[in-house]
Amino acid sequence: MATKLRHHPFAVEALLARTTVLTYAAPAAELQRLLPACLTPDALDGTWGFVAAALVQTHNLRPKGLPAWLGQSFFLIGYRVFVRYTTPAGRRLRGLYILKSETDKRQMQWLGNLFTSYRYSAIDLAYTATETSLEFISRRADVAIQVSLLPEEVGLPATSPFGSWQQARRFAGPLPFTFHCGRCTRGMAAKTRTSGARARGFSDPAARK
Repeated sequence: MATKLRHHPFAVEALLARTTVLTYAAPAAELQRLLPACLTPDALDGTWGFVAAALVQTHNLRPKGLPAWLGQSFFLIGYRVFVRYTTPAGRRLRGLYILKSETDKRQMQWLGNLFTSYRYSAIDLAYTATETSLEFISRRADVAIQVSLLPEEVGLPATSPFGSWQQARRFAGPLPFTFHCGRCTRGMAAKTRTSGARARGFSDPAARK
């Protein structure tokens, strides 16, 4: 019964007030060790795979159709690998494999682990936003991130494996599928809206450690 519940038994909706994604390139062979056998890294030229940390300020998460005041508001950090999966019929799908998730609310940790396979843990998190910067601090998760909100798009890092932002965005754009334990499921159906200043030029899908 518990296993069935973790396969997303109902659709949800939420307001994603701000999403900040840090994406890094790593050797595809190293990322393969983190994945189930049925998944492969979504690799650039067969060499570089991609792993991301998504920091999401979420408001009023609740089962689809319920009023917003019944929802949960929390901060989420999701660590995921960009992957490919081939169905028994031969269809190739692109999506994400969730390595683990962190939240600043213990109730969300419990509910997330009950209804999903996203491996939630509870952390401390201090989040500060101004017109020109963002800051994320968590001692328990060893997170210390400072972001400058620039008025225009910046160039790719010199060490980027990509030749252009256009090529990079093909890897970092929204993906419709989430995979777990060899099973393919549609991701959480969240209503996505943007509020506040956009972090233009910050989300850097080409940064490489």
